[in-house]
Amino acid sequence: MPRWLVRHADFGFAALLTLSAAGVWTFATLASEVMEGETHAFDTALLLALRTPGTPSDPLGPPWVEEMARDVTALGGVGVLTFLTLAVTGLLWLQCRRGSALFLLVSVGMGLALSSAAKSLFDRPRPDLVPHGSHVYTASFPSGHSLMSAVTYLTLAVLLARTFPQRRLKAYVVALAVLVTVSVGASRVYLGVHWPTDVFAGWAAGGAWALFCAAVARGLARRGAIEPDPGD
Repeated sequence: MPRWLVRHADFGFAALLTLSAAGVWTFATLASEVMEGETHAFDTALLLALRTPGTPSDPLGPPWVEEMARDVTALGGVGVLTFLTLAVTGLLWLQCRRGSALFLLVSVGMGLALSSAAKSLFDRPRPDLVPHGSHVYTASFPSGHSLMSAVTYLTLAVLLARTFPQRRLKAYVVALAVLVTVSVGASRVYLGVHWPTDVFAGWAAGGAWALFCAAVARGLARRGAIEPDPGD
């Protein structure tokens, strides 16, 4: 490859877009399989595996585990995610990174719209094999908690990590975001309010959106539209 092309190419931008496209493909594949009923046996087996054998109403583990699952699942609720988004937006604003702050609000807001549109489009019923351990009032596919956790926590992590010059701090923030996102999704299956493929699809779609937003933020920073990464 010519040296001038290597010098001007943004391989990080290309990698983010490629990973985002992979997430979209994964979501589309899952959606197709779910709509054709191909995932029912897998969903049923995994959902029941998290229940006491012979007693579907009883999740595995002592009562405090179920209570902890409710605490974890609340981290993916609209109220918590809205608070965190506004809190990090305020931090970025006080750091005089106002382009990043506005970009964060737009990214998370559009992610919420994406989640609502997907639920309306597929309109999959909630699991009826086990009692629900949390209140539900929307369709099942994709998992809104999983999708919005991926959108919000990963986007927050990426934009917040951009304020740190040290790679280890960037990695730490992103790792925490991934941990919370995975925990929220797992709690939805444990509480019986989502089929496993709902959660997998939510992670795929939310991760794809967060990666796309990270790529856009990188491109905007290179053009001076938002603040650059101090590590670049």
